[in-house]
Amino acid sequence: MGMTCLHRSLAGAPTLVLFHGIPEERATQGTILFYHGFGESKDKYIAVLQRLAEAGFLAIGVDGIGHGERRYPDFNERFPSITPDLVGNMDLEAAFLSTVRATAQEVPFILDALIERGWAHAGRIGIAGHSFGGFVTYAAVVADKRIQGAASVVGSPEWRLPWPESPHLHLGEFFPAALLSQVAGKDTNVLPEFARALHHRLVPYYAQAPERLRFIEYPDSAHDLSAENREEAWDMV
Repeated sequence: MGMTCLHRSLAGAPTLVLFHGIPEERATQGTILFYHGFGESKDKYIAVLQRLAEAGFLAIGVDGIGHGERRYPDFNERFPSITPDLVGNMDLEAAFLSTVRATAQEVPFILDALIERGWAHAGRIGIAGHSFGGFVTYAAVVADKRIQGAASVVGSPEWRLPWPESPHLHLGEFFPAALLSQVAGKDTNVLPEFARALHHRLVPYYAQAPERLRFIEYPDSAHDLSAENREEAWDMV
């Protein structure tokens, strides 16, 4: 049976839904929300969504706030290319984190819409994301206990601004969700030490189920990951 690909709006968010067979049946195995990298869209990650669908899940790519089908018309003005004079610019960081926060705050409403359709079931919901999507993944798993699995690829749980929503401030909210963090050792965009520190601090919280906590570092890769590491990372997700 071939794979089905549907464009749907869920709680106002543009999504791309991939699955084999019947979506309600796939949801009994698991539903996975997937969030793209910064400045990108769900459509750029068709190959990743296909991997998740091939594994038997109902895979749902979501355009983050201001991205994809709802890209900010002034996106390039809001988020100029980082030049030496903009490194460490806190206004730019605040704009980025505001988009992360708004996207994560949508997740419970998207899950409500999926559950109402029979396309998701509490306890069989996962979330994954790349870079920007990794930031969203950490924030969403802290905010909604219906998520039971989370996988971030080169994202960060620790925000550079002292905002109370930063996931690293909410250690007690991660368990019992299974958490996989994958980072690049030579990443200068999203520093790997933030996820590394989170996993170290989470160890006592996962003492009764340590297998639900996993950290992987690709020491020779930068933010984009080498082709080999990228394939491995998506296989691990």
